[in-house]
Amino acid sequence: MKKLLFLLLPVLAFGQSNPPALSSIREADLKRDVYQMTDPHFRGRGAGTLDELKASAWFAEKLREAGIEPAGENGTYFQFFSLYRNRISPTSSVSIGDHKLALWKDVLLAQTAPVTLTAPVLYLGQAGKPNANVDVKGKAVAMEASTLNIPFRSLPEWRYSRELMTLYGNDLLARGAVAVIYVCDDFGEHAWDYTIHNMRPGTWDIEGGPNAVATPKPPVIWLRQSAMEWIQKPGLTLTIDQRVESFTYPSVNIIGKTKGWDPVLSKEYVLLSGHPDALGIRNTIGNDSIYHGADDNASVNMAMLAVIKALKKAPAKRSALIVLHGSEEKGLLGSKWFTSHPTVPLNSIAAVLNGDMIGRNGPDSAALLGGQGPHMNSPELAWMAMTANNEGPRFKLNTDWDHPAHLEYWYFRSDHAPYARLGIPSLMYTTLLHKDYHTPQDNAANINYGKLLKMTQWIYRTAWKVGNMPRKPATDPNFKLER
Repeated sequence: MKKLLFLLLPVLAFGQSNPPALSSIREADLKRDVYQMTDPHFRGRGAGTLDELKASAWFAEKLREAGIEPAGENGTYFQFFSLYRNRISPTSSVSIGDHKLALWKDVLLAQTAPVTLTAPVLYLGQAGKPNANVDVKGKAVAMEASTLNIPFRSLPEWRYSRELMTLYGNDLLARGAVAVIYVCDDFGEHAWDYTIHNMRPGTWDIEGGPNAVATPKPPVIWLRQSAMEWIQKPGLTLTIDQRVESFTYPSVNIIGKTKGWDPVLSKEYVLLSGHPDALGIRNTIGNDSIYHGADDNASVNMAMLAVIKALKKAPAKRSALIVLHGSEEKGLLGSKWFTSHPTVPLNSIAAVLNGDMIGRNGPDSAALLGGQGPHMNSPELAWMAMTANNEGPRFKLNTDWDHPAHLEYWYFRSDHAPYARLGIPSLMYTTLLHKDYHTPQDNAANINYGKLLKMTQWIYRTAWKVGNMPRKPATDPNFKLER
């Protein structure tokens, strides 16, 4: 009998660790909901568009159908905020010597900034060629782009211009150059269509943000590879009249709650975080131009919906708050807005469980950002999440992504980050990047729904632990982010 009890102890422990509504989270429901949210009707849910608002209204209706209470503003599920967009005006003009350059065809403008400038062009050769002794003051310096020393990571076509500026361009501006001109190499030419869809829309921000108002900056210019035929000629002059147009668009956070059963602890919240927006309609890849955002981030949105429904079915001591942060893809704008305009007291948030892309890659692989130093702001919360993983899905966790030298610095690119900066215990669940990241092929058909179910159950197990502990998870008093 004692031997039998010993053998049963692990089973009994596992059974005792199962939260009561675990079986209410079903793979079929997750799959149905992901397909619905990524339907072409929503046109990729681009931030600041009617498509984002339509998808947000659809999600709010899902909350209402589930009996989740509104927790936005004015008794609704919504918290609207304004996006301030600045873009290069089509009335802008660029010429170099006698070459009048057609905007977005012959030339790309990387800085959304008003500037009128005439300056001599100085050709420096290939990017990376030593030029420390060259006097660039007052010059529009031109160079051939080069992949030399570029730390290629995800979305290299999108980031090529930025990486070149970081490696080579910023130093030239610091030495007095008044403009930087890149001529495409083979990779730059390949990336041209991708780059247009990043530069042409301009910049986005919320009130008080650094990009809310366009301020003068030195122009950064990209030319087609064919410009190598003439850019090296002496005596060329850059003439640029770069104008900026400004617009205001609505975006929205979707917020709901379900009440905990404890009369005291129910005043605190376990916050479940996702983002409704994706990338809308962009350049065509594989005969599709709708960037459906199934993994990024419909997978998380539907997981968090399933978790809060489970917490309504069998409440924890603490309440649960779900927040889908609008316009995440524009720079975490919805989470920045919510943390500065919260609809519940910030000190009532016991923990933030955020997710970003939880339905792809190998069946047993995942990561928990904020689970390792230096990004672990609450060892107690991290321990609960690790324990929940061991009790349930037993994912093999990749711990590299919290390393400060990791090329992706992904910890800073999702909606838990603004909360962590305020000292609120925060984690991010993910199954990491993949080849379809930010492409139209991130669609519902490519999600591993069995894995999505396991990730959802893991988040629910963690939420249940946080929701029932006698006090909020403690934060590390020495927590400090490296950037």
